[in-house]
Amino acid sequence: QVQLVESGGGLVQPGGSLTLSCAASTRGFRLNTMGWYRQAPGKERELVATVTTGGTTNYVDSVKGRFTISRDNAKNTVDLQMNSLKPEDTAVYYCWAMAMELTTFLNHNYWGQGTQVTVSS
Repeated sequence: QVQLVESGGGLVQPGGSLTLSCAASTRGFRLNTMGWYRQAPGKERELVATVTTGGTTNYVDSVKGRFTISRDNAKNTVDLQMNSLKPEDTAVYYCWAMAMELTTFLNHNYWGQGTQVTVSS
């Protein structure tokens, strides 16, 4: 099993910054693409950003230029630096990872428990 543990959420004023961090335990698995999703009240979960093992990144249009995703392959961590935060960024943010089971070579999706980000004055 892969376990993902997030940290770094909280309350921030509009225009402020927060960094979310996610640490993965990966015994018996190899991490592939990792990323962050978010879910606002009454809305579906949406992709925010992803990063491959090679460092290729992808962002939803609404966060481009404001958020930066990065990962440390040696430490099995992925961070999301969020700048110029807006009230519409308020949501529960979930760490996500695709990981390959080393015994079966099958890929599986894993999720963290979620961390609340609230942008409000």
